[in-house]
Amino acid sequence: MRIFGFIAAKRAEHAIATMCRVLGVSRSGFCAWERREPSRRACQDASLSEVIERIHTDSRKTYGSPRVHAELRLGHGVRVGRKRVERLMRRAELSGQVRRRRGKTTIRAQGVRTAPDLVERDFNPIAINRLWAADITYIRTWEGWLYLASVMDCHSRRIVGWAIADHLRSELVVDALEMAVARRRPDAGLVHHSDQGSQYTSLVFTRRCRTVGIDVSMGSRGDCFDNAVLESFHATLKKDLIDRRSWPTKTEARTAVFDYIEVFYNRRRRHSLLGMLSPTDFENSTLRDDGSSLAASRLASINKIKFNTTSTAQAA
Repeated sequence: MRIFGFIAAKRAEHAIATMCRVLGVSRSGFCAWERREPSRRACQDASLSEVIERIHTDSRKTYGSPRVHAELRLGHGVRVGRKRVERLMRRAELSGQVRRRRGKTTIRAQGVRTAPDLVERDFNPIAINRLWAADITYIRTWEGWLYLASVMDCHSRRIVGWAIADHLRSELVVDALEMAVARRRPDAGLVHHSDQGSQYTSLVFTRRCRTVGIDVSMGSRGDCFDNAVLESFHATLKKDLIDRRSWPTKTEARTAVFDYIEVFYNRRRRHSLLGMLSPTDFENSTLRDDGSSLAASRLASINKIKFNTTSTAQAA
């Protein structure tokens, strides 16, 4: 009982008889509880709590109960209810990271012609190298601001290209694109989707896209969902890494971003839209077989998200 646990924890501060009288329990009941052997359920909870704590630590203390539950099921073969995981994490005071409000990095160039929206919020292509999404976010350090440009393959949610610099010139997004092209070698017809920021409407960027056969797409102005998939990644990066501490030097921040993207996010972090696989594991599994089970799992996740979004909109 929780009351007996509270009495045991406070016995050095107050008399046991007094606490039992105030809390409305018998002293004999407390003594019997204290001598009683732990139940099998309690022993299982203690053992499971140790595994949960290790998973939470290995995730860099970023996983909440959904991903801890997935890691137990997929990584350790432990069959356990999600509510039980939530209860044990709450008891151990373990939790995922909480997102903070996001700043603004989209600077539009007035009078510049923008590309049409070829995506229309459908960020779920059927294969890799069909749709890339791109965006820019900021990182504050004691030495000044850094800006991160990222390119994501929307099929696997893998970050295929990125660049970080202390400026917002067009070279930043071109460098991220060059990394993605060098890694993936996409065929002609790939769609690159972004917002209407001046970096993406610049002549140097659009020319480079045309050179490698990439079709440029841009979200509509004033649409909060025009590039939600990449904005979601940047929010996760901020929540898991950037906002958890301060960054004295730009070099330290660059190294941490490299480690997060290349070591943790792409290879290890479980993604809810991918059946709780990491982006790399999802791509590898798709290449090993026809990917039918993975596609079905992902489609179910997408439909669930769409249903929740529609229900929320109707309720509003």
